[in-house]
Amino acid sequence: MLWRAWPLSIGLNLGWGLGLGLGLGLGLTALPCAAADSVDTEKHAPRPKLQTTPAGSGLCRPTNWRAPAEGLQLRPFGPAPAGETRFEADRLEGSLDGQVRLSGSVQAQLDDLSVRADRLTYDSNQSRLQASGAVQMLRAEDRFSGSELRYDSQTATGYLLQPRFYLSATDAGGRAERIDLLGAQRMDLRGLRYSSCKVGDEETPPWQLTASRLQVDIAANEGIAEDAVLRFYDVPILALPKLSFPVTEDRKSGWLPPSIDLSTTGGLVVAAPYYWNIAPQYDATLTPVLSLKRGAELDGEFRYLQPTWRGETQLSWLPRDEVAGSTRWASRWTHRGSAAQDADYRIDWLRVSDEDYWTDGLRGADNLTPRLLGSSATLRRLRREHWDGLGWLDQQLYASTQYWQVLNGSSSSDLITAPYRREAQLGAQWGQQRDLLDWSVQTEVNRFVPGALAAAADQPTGQRAHLLGQLGWPLGHGGWRFTPRLGVNAAAYDLDQAMADGRRRATRVVPTFSLDSSWTFERELRLFDRPLTQTLEPRVLYVRTPWRDQSLLPNFDSDVLDFNPTTIFGDSSFSGVDRVADAQRITAGLTTRFVESGSGIEWARLGFAQRYLLQDQRITADGQPLTQRMSDALLFGSTQAIPHWTLNGSLRYDPELSRVARSSASVTYSPGPWRTLHLTHSLQRGSSERLGIGWQWPIGSTSDARALLANSPWAGSRERQDSSSEGNCSGRLYTVGRIDYSKFDRRIAGALAGFEYDAGCWVGRVVAERTSTGASAATSRLMLQLEFVGLSRLALGSNPLTRLKDNIPGYRLLRERSGGSSDPAQDLAP
Repeated sequence: MLWRAWPLSIGLNLGWGLGLGLGLGLGLTALPCAAADSVDTEKHAPRPKLQTTPAGSGLCRPTNWRAPAEGLQLRPFGPAPAGETRFEADRLEGSLDGQVRLSGSVQAQLDDLSVRADRLTYDSNQSRLQASGAVQMLRAEDRFSGSELRYDSQTATGYLLQPRFYLSATDAGGRAERIDLLGAQRMDLRGLRYSSCKVGDEETPPWQLTASRLQVDIAANEGIAEDAVLRFYDVPILALPKLSFPVTEDRKSGWLPPSIDLSTTGGLVVAAPYYWNIAPQYDATLTPVLSLKRGAELDGEFRYLQPTWRGETQLSWLPRDEVAGSTRWASRWTHRGSAAQDADYRIDWLRVSDEDYWTDGLRGADNLTPRLLGSSATLRRLRREHWDGLGWLDQQLYASTQYWQVLNGSSSSDLITAPYRREAQLGAQWGQQRDLLDWSVQTEVNRFVPGALAAAADQPTGQRAHLLGQLGWPLGHGGWRFTPRLGVNAAAYDLDQAMADGRRRATRVVPTFSLDSSWTFERELRLFDRPLTQTLEPRVLYVRTPWRDQSLLPNFDSDVLDFNPTTIFGDSSFSGVDRVADAQRITAGLTTRFVESGSGIEWARLGFAQRYLLQDQRITADGQPLTQRMSDALLFGSTQAIPHWTLNGSLRYDPELSRVARSSASVTYSPGPWRTLHLTHSLQRGSSERLGIGWQWPIGSTSDARALLANSPWAGSRERQDSSSEGNCSGRLYTVGRIDYSKFDRRIAGALAGFEYDAGCWVGRVVAERTSTGASAATSRLMLQLEFVGLSRLALGSNPLTRLKDNIPGYRLLRERSGGSSDPAQDLAP
């Protein structure tokens, strides 16, 4: 029986489906690239031209690659019941044995699966489909094309010859000689070529992964490639007889990309990390390291995560440093846990083998204060208790210990002294806030032991017990507040060495009385064509603290507080417990804010504050009485009223010398993503003055970036041809960096500078870093990284992304994923 018609559609209620999925990554999960090309609705759509992403996206991404099954768009049949198969063709033949043969612009559809071919045969009895002649297949957002398709819908098995595939999850694809479908979750590819670079049919992509065979098991999250070779501009950069990697975003054991580091202290350093996914709550990374200068090293990291405790431990072990001639190591351990429902504990440990570890730039000692390494252990209990006559109280009981390691180094000219270590610390704190009264009491016992340099300077050792208490009476409402407050600082000392007067024990009690008043006035106005609310917030604080002689007492943990908008309205001039400055002073300030009505965005803030001494202050940091009645005037302000600009600044003006004693200012200009410029200036009169600049900015136009690549020795003929055409886009070159210059020392205190190039399917980074390790010493390092979009990041050296994000305000990854880390080893966050 033969039917001829155009158009002709037939619906068959048959249950068959095809599920395909593939994700590739070398030990790292895949990264997204550009959005999939738009599907052409016309039957013979023209090949898309080279074009850029929409304006304002910030990234230039080529889209001249014609994905497989490009333009596959079946005419809508209307809503179809689940499991119904529909056909459309120029010619359709059917027989009583259940076979349907279609030819001439054949289209078939089942749920989200669509097939187009020149010829198609479907056996409804055996649920088998055969298609040939320019086969195109669309499954959800994944696209496939080939010369011949065989598929069994009951077993979800079959094969596709000469396939070309595109995977929406990675925005990448490639070619193969054959794909064997071994079920909905498994497949076997032969003669594979995979890339996310979108190039013409006869062009070689900038990066490409080839393999003689690739076995993919999505359910087991495993892909095994045989004879795998990764090429970058036709240059092999990684070749392995067998390569195992994850095919989903889940973690998987395997080798991570190797790294290469060039530095002045270690020379050429090669590291090959291995990631071990032990269990869902445990993982580890083992990294063999070889340094041409230092020798062989082993780094290890172990992380664990449980319902009531978590943490990680790291160890860098250099059995023999060929330069120093000794064993070097660095150890770090962080642990957090819950001992009971209302109790928790934490352990932080950081130690290195010797004081030259930091200056030698060895691995494993990264720290915000690299010359002062702290270790501590704390046990704490937080709970609410009901006391007769007082009601519910907030209670905290704690015990801890704290140690320090100072890395002065044998060549350091600026020696630093470690803080006292607390060999034992026991404390308790209670507090309560009521409508009319709020109060708190803290009592604590400490055992203090000085560091090596402090002990050599005859610093005392001993115990201290102290009690801090305060009682406040807050009055007023949201528009005004008036709070009288009474405080006390009591301490008792038991020293191992006698003080200057021969005593080993001493006590002192220092009371403090304060009156704090503040008001808030508001008015509505309109500026820059925006409705705003302006506030006027005056504040006055009176503090009275009598003088108590503290000249003979030790100073274990007190230091002068910084003079800033937060501390100026405090009732003490010192941090810690050991020093309490006598005071009879008034602090007055005025702040005005401009807040956008509705959104609550603060557009600008301006403030002024100053202290007035009613009597001389006898207890100071240098021991010299403070007789100047008017303190330095503190002015501060910030604004983001100007689009794309953020300004912050503060200064201390000395009225007695009529000059600025200290100032800091920052200006940030960020007109859009991947465009930020940050300038800073800080001045401490007679001590330091620093200038800083940080940036991430595209340089040149997109055509300039293309011309730069085209003129490189590895550019192909197509690139040179396209670079001469106006409006073409192959990528964008960015410059990134941070430079800090000490005007006081007349030298660069630190520098980080380099380039990032986004070519659409790969990102390259070259970053150089110079770190000051002393008055006349510094270390330099070169970091390289290749990021293959749709595959992984190859960190050829110390990861520059960490350095860039930590040092450049507003820095943004060119290919930052939305949610989750691109590194499976980061998914287990302790």
